[in-house]
Amino acid sequence: MAATKSPKKTSKTKAAKNGKAELTKNGKPVYQRVLLKLSGESFQGPQGFGIHGDTIREIADEVKEVHELGVEVAIMVGGGNIFRGARQKGFEIDRATGDYMGMLATVINALALQDSLEKAGVFTRVLSAIAMQQISEPFIRRRAIRHLEKGRVIIFAAGTGNPYFSTDTAGALRAMEIKADVILKATRVDGIYDADPEQVASAKLFEGITYRDVLHQNLKVMDSTAISLCMDNGMPIVVFNMIPKGNLLRVVLGERVGSKVTPA
Repeated sequence: MAATKSPKKTSKTKAAKNGKAELTKNGKPVYQRVLLKLSGESFQGPQGFGIHGDTIREIADEVKEVHELGVEVAIMVGGGNIFRGARQKGFEIDRATGDYMGMLATVINALALQDSLEKAGVFTRVLSAIAMQQISEPFIRRRAIRHLEKGRVIIFAAGTGNPYFSTDTAGALRAMEIKADVILKATRVDGIYDADPEQVASAKLFEGITYRDVLHQNLKVMDSTAISLCMDNGMPIVVFNMIPKGNLLRVVLGERVGSKVTPA
C-alpha cells in the first residue's frame, strides 16, 4: 500500500520524473506534517454546487501523491458547497442553528473525500467534533496524532463543534493541537493579493506577508480569529491555488508557490 513506501525513494523518483523542485538535503520534503484547509467550494467543480465526482477524485490523487512522500496529512473541510450556515441567502434562520447545519455539511464532504481516498488506496479516518459514532470517530487529540503516526490521512469534520467559529478557525485550532508544521490554505487563486484578482486585473500578488499586515489590510486570507490564533502561536500559512495539477506537491517540496504568511 502507499503508506508502506519509503519516503526517500518515492520522493526522488517522483521529483525526477515530474521535474519538480529538489528535496531538502536530507532527502525529505520541507514539511513533515501538514494541515490542508479545503473550502466546501473545492468539491463543487464546474457544476457550481454539491460534490463533483471528477473534482473530488483529483483532490484525492493530489493528497495521495503527497502522502506517498511520507508526509503526514490532516485535512479540514468546509461545507459551503452544500450549506453556508447563517450566510445562506434568502433563508432567515438563527445563527447558531445555521452554523450547526453548516457543520453537518462538512461531515458529508468529509465522508465523500474519505471514500475517494480509500478507493485510491490511502487509509483514512474521519474525526468529527460532533459525536456521530456510526459514521466517524470523535475528535480526540492524541488519537488524531496516533493516526498520523501510523500513516493514515485524517479528515476533520464539523469544525470546532461550536457555532460562531468558521472552519478556518477550526483548521488553525486543529493545526496547533496536532503540532502541524504549516497550514496549507487551498484556494482558486494564486495566493494573497492586495485586491480581488477576479475583479481587479492589476491586483498585486504577495509572495510573503506578515500576520499583522494581513489583519491591518483586511486581506481575505482566513478570518481574523484564525489569523490571530496563527500569529499568537507562530503557525505559518501557505495560501496557494489548488486547481493546477501538482501544486500541492510543489508546496510540500518547497517550491515558491502561492503566498506565505509568517511573523516577519
